[in-house]
Amino acid sequence: MTTSCEPTAARGVTRPLHVRHVNLARGFRGGERQTLNLIADLARRASPGENGEDGAPVRQSLVCLQGSPLISELAALELAATVDVIEISGRFKGHLGQPRADIVHAHEAKAVHWAWLHQRLTGTPYLLTRRVPQPVKDKPFNRLTYRAAACRVAISSVIESHLRERQWGETALIPSTLAHLPSDKQAVAKLRQRFGNAPAGDRIVIGHVGALVDRHKGQRVLIEAARRLRDSHPQLLFVCLGAGEDEAAFKAESADLDNLVWEGFHTNVGDYLEAFDLFAFPSRNEGLGSILLDVMDHGVPIIASDVDGIPDIVHDDSTGVLVPTGDAQALAAAIVALVADAPRRERLVAGARAHLARFSPSAMGEAYLGLYQRLAR
Repeated sequence: MTTSCEPTAARGVTRPLHVRHVNLARGFRGGERQTLNLIADLARRASPGENGEDGAPVRQSLVCLQGSPLISELAALELAATVDVIEISGRFKGHLGQPRADIVHAHEAKAVHWAWLHQRLTGTPYLLTRRVPQPVKDKPFNRLTYRAAACRVAISSVIESHLRERQWGETALIPSTLAHLPSDKQAVAKLRQRFGNAPAGDRIVIGHVGALVDRHKGQRVLIEAARRLRDSHPQLLFVCLGAGEDEAAFKAESADLDNLVWEGFHTNVGDYLEAFDLFAFPSRNEGLGSILLDVMDHGVPIIASDVDGIPDIVHDDSTGVLVPTGDAQALAAAIVALVADAPRRERLVAGARAHLARFSPSAMGEAYLGLYQRLAR
């Protein structure tokens, strides 16, 4: 019997492996960025090489909600023509009337339910990626949908441990990837001039990027650290990028601080990373914290919470600095110490860049492609 990964005897060619990604999120956050990164790498592999050789045999489709930001992001990356987009109006629609895929990849929780129903209707196997650090609740429907998956993929060691404890089937560890966020020299220069840091001035910018949701990203810890350092270290400026449900509350709570700027949501994150001198990431929980990979890619020293999947990326005093979760005093002290120690900052940046190879888009794409091929058989 010919499988999706074997040569077709009659024609002597390889039939493309059809991977159907499913992401039913309404917004665009880390998990959606990783979905896009994987699609982009697989599309690259499917294209002819520089010398004209054939790429990896893969065809991709994407199931998403109508109006999903993933659609415009695919278009921005010029990937729309290479991916069959299936827009659905509800999370249990879109199963029939489409070409059958060889394997379905559920990228978030609602997608797992979709993939399970799709398997029941069409027999198509599926795998799922778990991105959040909390253990999966041991409920009947979770047991049903997780056990039915051909494989459960964790993006960090803490998530892998939680999944293995459930003993619901095969578990794999495939870390998220950096995005190689672009930057524009002129835009970076304008940001540095506005913030007043080198070469235009002597301010030091402590950057942060994340959804403005304290229960997850811990921005109130950052506010308190800024308050502690306002008078003793007036050269420090905290710049926070992002939007979210706590934005209005944060602005009200920090209205008296002249060393803290709320920039709002911007798509040119790479420009901001280039304008930051340090990066603070006081998350209260984090599956992995893939933005940290992009921070490393831009050569910015990191101070982050010692929680969940973050230590997979930030090795204390090797690729960054770890501080206790929720401890504003420890965060402030770590910032002051790192600002005063240029050789240490350079050492951390060098260590971080050496660590990035494991988290490249190519490494993630190769790992998932191998898994798809094995499971589709």
